Amino acid sequence: MSQIIKQLHAATIKKTAAHCKERGITIPTFAQMRNPETIPNSVKQKISNVGLWDVNPLNLFRITWKNNISNGQFGAVNYVEIPKAISGVNARIIGLIGKYFPTGAHKVGAAFGCLVPRLVSGEFDPQKHKAVWPSTGNFCRGGAFDCALLDCTAIAILPEGMSKERFTWLKEIGAEVIATHGTESNVKEIYDKCWELKQDPLNIIFNQFEEFGNPIWHYNVTGPAIEEVFQSLQKKNARASAYISATGSAGTIAAGDYLKKQFPHLKVVATEALQCPTLLMNGFGAHRIEGIGDKHIPWVHNVMNTDCIAAIDDEDCMRVLRLLNEDEGKKYLSSLGISVTEKEKLSLLGISSICNLLAAIKTAKYFEMNEDDVIFTIFTDSPDLYQSRLEELHQEHGKYSTLEAAKDHAAPLQHQSIDYYKELNYYDRKAIHNLKYFTWVEQQGKTYEEINAQWNEEYWLRLFEDEVKEFDKLIEDFNRG
Repeated sequence: MSQIIKQLHAATIKKTAAHCKERGITIPTFAQMRNPETIPNSVKQKISNVGLWDVNPLNLFRITWKNNISNGQFGAVNYVEIPKAISGVNARIIGLIGKYFPTGAHKVGAAFGCLVPRLVSGEFDPQKHKAVWPSTGNFCRGGAFDCALLDCTAIAILPEGMSKERFTWLKEIGAEVIATHGTESNVKEIYDKCWELKQDPLNIIFNQFEEFGNPIWHYNVTGPAIEEVFQSLQKKNARASAYISATGSAGTIAAGDYLKKQFPHLKVVATEALQCPTLLMNGFGAHRIEGIGDKHIPWVHNVMNTDCIAAIDDEDCMRVLRLLNEDEGKKYLSSLGISVTEKEKLSLLGISSICNLLAAIKTAKYFEMNEDDVIFTIFTDSPDLYQSRLEELHQEHGKYSTLEAAKDHAAPLQHQSIDYYKELNYYDRKAIHNLKYFTWVEQQGKTYEEINAQWNEEYWLRLFEDEVKEFDKLIEDFNRG
């Protein structure tokens, strides 16, 4: 029996299933998102004519790392390998590409993992309830998109200081938008708004920081995708040595739990902003690495499996953003021998993607990794969502020059150091885990028994491996009507 879905609401399920059938909505299983080759041919025949961002229910099947953007079908996992001329390290750095999801970010999968189990169990009634998506950016976009495909009403909550592209897109897709005080690290203000909205029982809160559907999706879809890429490398002495993930809501980092089962010596590295080093030193502050919430430890973070913390200076991220996207930066990259194809792939990295890249470089240097070591990470979204930030940087610093490009290649990339990097021992991990108490037990209604239960590996294995079987059975039953 599911630990998350406590009850099935038969009447609501029947009504919602009929509603979906009328609108031609079929919901993919987690297994199909992991292995889209198992998607029915009837779906594959139709989907080629549907744009990746189209508000069409068929795009539910494109919530996968395996979208073939050249023909609209499915293929191998989309990833980028960073040239050594960029990274400056011998270890191979490989990042899965988030841009090739609907909405241009992989958070659409995490949102699916939160919403769909409650929809197919009847707990969420799309004809009655509103789905509330608290977020610092891409999660509420993913939730709003999923809602549009599933004919649900969405409310997006995000800090007012996030990029204007996010707000524009959310309004265009029909979501109600609530802007809370602050910027990326102002998560508590989002939670406070959730408590306010929760007073109305018609508002169902899908809080990515506590919804286990978020890490369950990544454990079962992102983790296997990375494993598949590693197996495709075909290098005799290759080692899957590290997995890098900005903590954010602690959904994406759960892919590391899966990878550790396959590669026990792999290091899971949590990345955060140096300006808000919550895990590194219980720190706080505002920063510019959009997409990674801070000042607390998410309820869904299995801290026991986190081996290291890397804090990245947000100024380094902004400098590399200009290097990879400004015309003079691209010319400088050409002088390093970076090909046109490689430059195009480097332009797939948004701000938090660059943060992950810099943490991967730190990790390679810290552990003195060589050409047999493979470091995996996630390139969560692309600069498409940050054009206004590039404009702001241009206004603040002036026209980008070849000299600036050389500096930005030399300092943030080639000379990224191992400072603000910490290996965690048993009690370091427990200290971070204990920080959950102040947010989740004191403020958000979790119990003392629950937080203690989380300090047990079986707790996480049951959630990550058993729940998905329950979810897929519910989805299959729902689709049959």
